[in-house]
Amino acid sequence: MKTRKNLRVLAAAGAVVLALAAGSPAALAGSATNSFQVQITLVASCAISANALNFGSSVGLLTSAVTGNSTVSVTCSNTTPYNVSLDPGTVSGSTVAARLMAGTATGNTSTTLGFQLYSNSGLTTVWGNTIGTNTVSGTGNGSVQTLTVYGQVPVQASPKPDTYQTTITATVSY
Repeated sequence: MKTRKNLRVLAAAGAVVLALAAGSPAALAGSATNSFQVQITLVASCAISANALNFGSSVGLLTSAVTGNSTVSVTCSNTTPYNVSLDPGTVSGSTVAARLMAGTATGNTSTTLGFQLYSNSGLTTVWGNTIGTNTVSGTGNGSVQTLTVYGQVPVQASPKPDTYQTTITATVSY
């Protein structure tokens, strides 16, 4: 009985040894290796978004300047130089030097109201669309960079009461 028990233990141990040997690399006939590259190519890129600039409601007479501000957000890949430009707007006759908003009410859409956009809080540097002259430049860092747009509706003859507006296109060039 003792011999049978010993034989069973030896048989079980032998089975474990054979199983281990079959799964171990030493039991394989050989091996081969090869290498491969892993890569990614990052190209310069930028994204831009802009928030509305609302000068609010005035009492109807533009006897003093009305100011406001908004933001443009730029996200460019790290070390990518960029320029942000603002176009004249969508109102006919509007230029970077003399931007215009137009009335929105029926019969008043040809009436305009002057305003200007600036890149500095002192309202002395007009923000335009000529790179190297009146755009805002920077260098991307891979994160959002927020630029403030300063606006002013100067003193002028007040047109008919209405909501005046235009659409400005902000562009990031890189």
